[in-house]
Amino acid sequence: MVTYTGADHPPFRLSMLIYDRRYRSLTLQAIVFILVMVMASWLIDNTLRNLSAMGKTLSFDFLFRRAGYDIPQQLIPYNSDDTHLRATIVGLLNTLLVSLLGCIAATALGVVVGVLRLSSNWLIARLMTIYVEVFRNIPVLLWILVCLAIFTEVMPAPNAYRGENPAAQMILFDLIAPTNRYTAIPSLGMTNPPGTIALGREAISWALIAYVVVIVVAWIAWRRLRVWAQAVQDRTGTRPTTWWISLAIFAVPLLLLTWYFGLHLVPPVLRGFNFADGINLDNALVVLWLALTLYTGAFIAEIVRGGILAVSRGQTEAAFALGLRPRRTMSLVVLPQALRVIVPPLISQYLNLTKNSSLAIAVGYMDLRGTLGGTTLNQTGREMECMVLMMGIYLALSLIISGGMNIFNSRVKLKER
Repeated sequence: MVTYTGADHPPFRLSMLIYDRRYRSLTLQAIVFILVMVMASWLIDNTLRNLSAMGKTLSFDFLFRRAGYDIPQQLIPYNSDDTHLRATIVGLLNTLLVSLLGCIAATALGVVVGVLRLSSNWLIARLMTIYVEVFRNIPVLLWILVCLAIFTEVMPAPNAYRGENPAAQMILFDLIAPTNRYTAIPSLGMTNPPGTIALGREAISWALIAYVVVIVVAWIAWRRLRVWAQAVQDRTGTRPTTWWISLAIFAVPLLLLTWYFGLHLVPPVLRGFNFADGINLDNALVVLWLALTLYTGAFIAEIVRGGILAVSRGQTEAAFALGLRPRRTMSLVVLPQALRVIVPPLISQYLNLTKNSSLAIAVGYMDLRGTLGGTTLNQTGREMECMVLMMGIYLALSLIISGGMNIFNSRVKLKER
């Protein structure tokens, strides 16, 4: 048998960049990268030339000038004498607030509706189908305007709650008072406050730090408990009962902290023409949150329903054969397996909800679009800089959400062995 030295590793030739499979993919990637960079450099150069022709320069100095406008909904202290940069931060925090609340509420609503759509009860299943078809086939902007009209025209004025026989009644154990101007909700109070840490104009309560530390320590203890229980199961074949220990790990220290600080709800009370003591949420926030929740929840319901149907019926029958009831079968057998199908499209819905929050301008909610892309842009005339910043922030938010959900998806997907 004759062997040829170097047959597996022939000498490199330039033609191999095109005809050799080992190098062709790298060549194509390099060409595409160069073309993209050339296109980007041309676009940037053309933009700068056009700005120069109009007597403008690309500058972000406007961020440090006085904003001169107010923002009703604030998570950090802000007034009109602050800079456009702080106004942008306030708008970003408002965007994060409505997006986070919307994702949580839409997920809860979507899971419930998706499960009920598969109910054997004909009436419930059809009602959920009507909800899904109606809300997902009408643009979200229209739902925002419908919710705004309901809150503006249907909700009572604050003075309707006055008197011994008021025309309007508070809801949820007299804790929430929806009005046509704002929604009054209870605030948190402490009879034994521990003080705060001053960080410039912001302040962080020692109570919040204590709760965070306790939750982190409890989570670490719970993880160690799971490792111990798994080790016992691997050694003996029987998993010890640990649910009550897990519950105690979280509940006992949190209850002790709540008792020590005297944490309690302070309900809103009508004083004069407005509610006091509680928190008066701007109806723009409530309307936007409600519309985004109802709209996105319809899509999540279909995702959940599809994920459940993707689980083999034999899994359900096996669970029933073992004596599990339908509710336990759904929570312990079906939904955990359906997560690997549900999570990927769920990421897209979270991204859509975050981007749809930019429609807040329709109801006057000052989010990132209303501050940086609205009032700041109009006052400074820096449309290019504002658009670039806003696009970059939304891109960063989307990548963070997508990355976090992808990490979660990698933990719930099937592991190949």
